[in-house]
Amino acid sequence: MSDLFAAHHHGTRTDLAAQACVLHGFALGVVDALLADIRAIEASAPFRHLVTPGGHVMQVAMTNAGTFGWCSDRRGYRYDRLDPQSGKPWPALTPAFLRLAADAAREAGFDGYVPDACLVNRYAPGTRLSLHQDRDEDDRVAPIVSVSLGLPATFLFGGFARSDKTVRVPLTHGDVVVWGGSDRMRFHGVLPVKPGRHDALGELRLNLTFRKAR
Repeated sequence: MSDLFAAHHHGTRTDLAAQACVLHGFALGVVDALLADIRAIEASAPFRHLVTPGGHVMQVAMTNAGTFGWCSDRRGYRYDRLDPQSGKPWPALTPAFLRLAADAAREAGFDGYVPDACLVNRYAPGTRLSLHQDRDEDDRVAPIVSVSLGLPATFLFGGFARSDKTVRVPLTHGDVVVWGGSDRMRFHGVLPVKPGRHDALGELRLNLTFRKAR
């Protein structure tokens, strides 16, 4: 599959499945606004390493914005209206967040998309995300809109069983992946992020994952 992505350019699209695609460089025009919003979100709801129901500490640090925030602890995976660390509502989805999510979804064929949750994930070099399905949302048809910022990463996009073959999708700063509809429940993950330095984010990768939780 490497040749499929070798010559991609900003403003182009690569289809991964019938209702899944990469929009190359789609977020580049709004990066400054996104990073300012992320800093404000972090000030209100700091990044943290969640614990899985099995007691494992997640490699990826995360926080949330929106009506609902994704949480994990010994009680299980779930969406909560309140940040369990502060007892306060999660920071609101900003106009820049909502506009980018809606525009990317529309470009991928999903009109009228209004997410109610955004997971903000922070990857240090060496951090990975295991293959998984996003199963905690009531709406399993509305798309996932995933925005890559900072260090490049290799996104794994698979089938409907964990054992299905995966495609390795290189993602760079400003790329947006959208999958929904018939492809909404595909397994996906991220290979360990390679060491490096990005001009805007230093030795980090940030990922915004917009969802329709309820």
